[in-house]
Amino acid sequence: MDAVLTKYNLPIELKYLAVIESKLKSTAVSWAGAVGPWQFMPQTARELGLVVNHKVDERTNYIKSTHAAAKYLRDLYAQFGDWLLVIAAYNGGPGNVYSAIKKGGGSRNFWAIQRHLPNETRNHVKKFIGTHYIFEGQGGITTLTKAETIEQIHAVSQILADRNLSEAE
Repeated sequence: MDAVLTKYNLPIELKYLAVIESKLKSTAVSWAGAVGPWQFMPQTARELGLVVNHKVDERTNYIKSTHAAAKYLRDLYAQFGDWLLVIAAYNGGPGNVYSAIKKGGGSRNFWAIQRHLPNETRNHVKKFIGTHYIFEGQGGITTLTKAETIEQIHAVSQILADRNLSEAE
């Protein structure tokens, strides 16, 4: 999964989505009919290039389904530009996220609009953050809002700039 996510220039921590989606079981089936480690519905899987018919179900193939998930995550990030919103959209669909943004006065901050999302989607994002912390021992780019990410990058660059100035003297 790491290699596939890296190929699509995605944070490898997004693999934790498959942990909370399916416990990494290729045979996992949700109450709604989503299948595989990345829990794709049949139509979404087909739209992402997976074969799903009465003979073959590529949603259960780790490599092929991870490529499909990476494409979907990349496309969601292009729409939302914020990993927490991407994770919400992965679970509840982009329409629910756009609706929450509208109801939240246009805010694209997950924490500000979360009450406008379905409970399952809101909790899914929190499960992702918790799983990330369990596996990594800390948060990262996928556990921050876009504004928090920018703030952290600015703070780190300032520290590095100050350090370089100090070392040059």
